[in-house]
Formats: sequence, structure tokens, C-alpha cells
Amino acid sequence: MANEALRAYRAVLRATRKTFAGDTLMLRESAAEVRKKFEENRLVTSTADLQRLFEEAREASDFISTMIVQAKLSERGGYVVKPGKEHAGATLEIPSEEILKKAS
Repeated sequence: MANEALRAYRAVLRATRKTFAGDTLMLRESAAEVRKKFEENRLVTSTADLQRLFEEAREASDFISTMIVQAKLSERGGYVVKPGKEHAGATLEIPSEEILKKAS
């Protein structure tokens, strides 16, 4: 089970590193959140609970990889969203310029 937990942890971190590449703040904050969630469940021993948590980690990894697209600030001062092949079929919600400016 420890190996499976480590694989799940690494998969979620890989997903965040790919999705938030170049965004130091999001990389740091997402890594801290992933670690916090895994630490909260460190003492879980029930096989059923562990399987549920592993499934949640797989779903989180998939969600981060396929449903989140990082907007990049363009040279003209606007934001550009470039979904990749992994986002095919996903419904993209593009935040307004106002929301993006508040987040920066």
C-alpha cells in the first residue's frame, strides 16, 4: 500500500508540474496542498478507505491534467489560453480579464 500511495502522490505532483509549468506561485501552493492532503490521511489503514483515497488521487490527477488550463499573459496585456490535446472534449470556462488581474 505504501508503494501505491507514493505512486498516487507522484502522479498528482506530476500533473500539477505540467499544468502550472512556469507559474512559481501555483507550483508551490499546489505542491503544499497535495502534501497536506496526503499527510491528513497518513494514518489511514482501512483497505476500503485507502482504495477510496487512491481513486480520489487518480481523479485529482486526471482533473488537473485535463480540466485546468493555465492562462498566460500576452505581450499585448491580455491573457491567452491554449488548451492541449489532453483537454479535447473538456468544457473550458475562461475567466474574465478582471478575475485574472485580481489573481496576479
